[in-house]
This record gives sequence, structure tokens and C-alpha cells, in this order.
Amino acid sequence: MHKIEKFTPKINKVYFIEKHTLIHILFGKGMIQVDFKNYFDWKGKAIFLAKGQYIKFLSDDFVVRKIQFDNPHTFCSKKIRVLFKHLTSLGYVDLAAYHDYNNLISRITPAENSAEIINASTKQWFVQNPYKASRDEYQVIFDVKDIIDEQYHTNPTSKDLVNTVNSRGYNAQKLIRKKIGVTVKELLLSKRHKENLKEIAFTDKHIQEIAYNSGYKDDAYFCRNFKKTMGLTPIQFRENFDFKNRDLFTQDILELLRKYHKQERALEFYADKMNLSVKTLSNKVRAKMNTSLGQLIRLEIINSSKSMILEGQSISSISRQLGFEEANHFSRFFKHYSGQTPSEFKSKKYNP
Repeated sequence: MHKIEKFTPKINKVYFIEKHTLIHILFGKGMIQVDFKNYFDWKGKAIFLAKGQYIKFLSDDFVVRKIQFDNPHTFCSKKIRVLFKHLTSLGYVDLAAYHDYNNLISRITPAENSAEIINASTKQWFVQNPYKASRDEYQVIFDVKDIIDEQYHTNPTSKDLVNTVNSRGYNAQKLIRKKIGVTVKELLLSKRHKENLKEIAFTDKHIQEIAYNSGYKDDAYFCRNFKKTMGLTPIQFRENFDFKNRDLFTQDILELLRKYHKQERALEFYADKMNLSVKTLSNKVRAKMNTSLGQLIRLEIINSSKSMILEGQSISSISRQLGFEEANHFSRFFKHYSGQTPSEFKSKKYNP
């Protein structure tokens, strides 16, 4: 059994995941944030989140369908865990590429069993095959990730993590580096860093306690490393994230970007509108949204250009409206930040 809810999420609100959950993005553009990492262009996708994760919507135009699964044992099998052990900690199914699945999600009712949704989702995830690995190779990778999730706080070595799976004939270290481009040690450090961020942002624990629990003997060294990575001290990060109060800063800056991004790209313009220095504005954007102001501007330009392309406007017209001197300048910009040319984007949307 499962619970279905369709709702419009509040901008910048932290939604904690209490049960295994599928978030189906029905409408919306811009960013979502999961576990302090930002993702773009999620319209039409189904996002799988496990208990303990969180999601934020950094735009006020999202409409989502949430399906909450009541039986956690359903997701313990090695076949199913792929949905919730995706290496970015964000499992997804691309609904635009699988119309039958979209129809399935649309007609599911709370009285129906979740098995049909899960089986279809698992099948489509392997069709997408984001890391071009075999099913056996994925199981080895996820075995290592399971061990990291269970033991990260005990400071295991990379050798400790892979010894349990290498007996199957795979070199887990080599496999993970080849398929996903990171080392086992980097996966471990990433997991530990994410959990530290959660402790800092969502609890009132003393920073010294968080540092010691993370394996640091010197909390000052922990703070220096944290600032080197995040650009803020742990205390500054906690104050800026401020998930309880949710001030209007995020909404204000996003509204300015939507209004002016076609003609204004200078950071000074937005800093002046927000009555802040460029440095202060940039730091607040980084702390609250985990991205840069420049990246937010580029995202708005890309989103506007995608809408114009789908409306059938010419590339030359779009480039003029968005302030590009030449149409080929816009085309290079679009490909650099979206990964495809304008014509490729249009063709993909009309021929999924």
C-alpha cells in the first residue's frame, strides 16, 4: 500500500523524507536541491528518495506528485535498491523516454499495490544505464556504497570497504573508478561530508561534537577543512542555511532573476537591487542555495531559451531577445550549458 499526494511545494522549504518516496515532477523549471546538491531540468522525471534524505524546490512554480511507500522491506532486495542507491544519491526515471510508465503513474491509486510501479521503474533505470555498466557491475558498486552508508562513521579504509566484494572476481576499486570516475575514498569522504552538513544544518549539536563524531581529533582542523570546502565556517553555514526560519532572500533573488535575466547579467546589478555588496550577495547565494549567482543567471537564460525554442522561435530571434550579439554565440552558449545544440534539444523533445 502507498499514499499519493499532489501538491505545490513551497519555495526553499526543506521537505524531510520519512519513508521511501517517489517524487514525480509534473511541472516546474529551475533547480531542486537534494542533500545539499543542486539538480536542474527535472520536469517529467520521477525521483526516488530514501528515508533520511531531504528535498528543496528552488522555484515557486513546481507541481509534483508524491508517492510514499509504506513497506520499507520492499526496497531491501538487490534488484530494487538501485532506485535508492543511485551514486548521486538521487535515483530517477526519465518519464519522457518511457510513455507507458507515465501512464502507469497517472492511473495508480492508493488502493493498488506498489510492485507495478517499482518493477517498471527498475526496468527503466537499467534501460537508462547512466554509467554504462552491467547489472553485475552495478551490484558490486552498490555493495560498496551500502558498506559506506553503514560504516562511514567508523573511519574504514578503502581496503576495508572493498575486501568484502572483491572475492566475486571484481576489483571494486578499479571498477568504481572506471565507471563513475571517483575513487572509493572519494565516495567515503563525500558521504561523511554530507552527513556533517546535515548535522550542522538540522541539529543544534556543538561543532566540536560533530567534528569528533566524524573522526576528527581537532575541531579547529575540522573547521579549517570545512571552510576550505564550503567557503564558510560551520557556524556561518548553519546560520545562513537557517532551514527553520526560511527568510525571503531566496524568493527575492529568484524573482529578480526571472524579471531581468534577459537584459542584465552583471552581478553588480542584482547586488544593487538587493542592497548588498557583490561579495555579500554571492556568499549568501552560495550558503543558502549551494550554487553561484552566475550559475543561477545562466540557468534562467537556458530555461527561457528552451521555452522559446519549443514555441518555434528562430535562433536569431532568440539570441537577440537574450542579448547575444550573434546567433552562433547563443548556440555555443546553449550547447555548453545544456549539453546539446538547440536543434538537438528540439528534436529530443518532439521525438522522445
